[in-house]
Amino acid sequence: MNRKLLALTGALSLSMIFSVGCSTKNYVRNQTTPLVDKTNELDDLTARNSRDIRDTDARAQQGIQGVQAKAAEADQKALVAGKNADEAQGLANQATNRVTSLTNTVANLDNYRPVVETTVHFGFDKAILTAKAKEALDELGGDIPNAKHYIVVVDGNTDSTGPADYNYQLSQRRAAAVIQYLAQKYDVPAHKIYVIGLGKDKPAATNGSNTGRAKNRRVDVHLMTNIIDNQTASNSPADSGTQSR
Repeated sequence: MNRKLLALTGALSLSMIFSVGCSTKNYVRNQTTPLVDKTNELDDLTARNSRDIRDTDARAQQGIQGVQAKAAEADQKALVAGKNADEAQGLANQATNRVTSLTNTVANLDNYRPVVETTVHFGFDKAILTAKAKEALDELGGDIPNAKHYIVVVDGNTDSTGPADYNYQLSQRRAAAVIQYLAQKYDVPAHKIYVIGLGKDKPAATNGSNTGRAKNRRVDVHLMTNIIDNQTASNSPADSGTQSR
C-alpha cells in the first residue's frame, strides 16, 4: 500500500514539474517573440535607412560633381569670352589706327607722287587676272620693297556695256582681284591700299569700237610715295656729305 502511494505521489510530482516547465517555456516564448520580431523590424529599418543614406549620398555627390563641372565649364567659357573680347578690342584698335592712317593718307594725296604705274586688262564681264596681267603686277610689285611711305592706288574700270550699277560692282571686283594678288604675293597691307571703283566713268578710249572697249576693261595701279618725305630725305645731312654719329 505504501509503495503504491509513494509511486502515485512521485507520478503526480513529475506531472506537476513537467506542467510547470511547459508553462515556463510558453511564457518565455510569449515574452521573447515580440522582442525578436521588434528587433528584426529594427534591423530591417536600419538596413533600409542605410541604403537610403547611401543612395542620397550618391545622388548628392553626383549633384555636386555636376555643379562643379558646370561651374568649371562656365569659368572656361568666361575665360574664352574674355580672351575673345580682348582680341576683338585689339583688332578694333588696329582697324581704328589703320582707318586713321588711311584717312590721313587720303587727305594728303596731293603730297604723293607716282613711282611706278601699270595697267592690267580683263576679258568681257570678267574679273579674273590673266597671265599677262600678273606679269604687269609683278613688275610693279618688285618695286614695293624699295618704296618708302608708299600707298597703292587701284582704279577699277569697265566699258560702257550694261547698267551703270553693275559696272560699278564689276569695277570693284576687278580692283579686288588686283588687291588680293598684291596682298598675297607682296604682303601689301590693307591700310596702304586706296581703292576706287569707277565703273565706266573714266574711259581710256572711246567705247564706240571693240578695241576701245577692250582698253576700258582695265585696272590702273599706281605705286606712290610721299613727296615731302623724299624731299626731306634728299636734304638730310647724309645726302650733303655730312655723316652723323
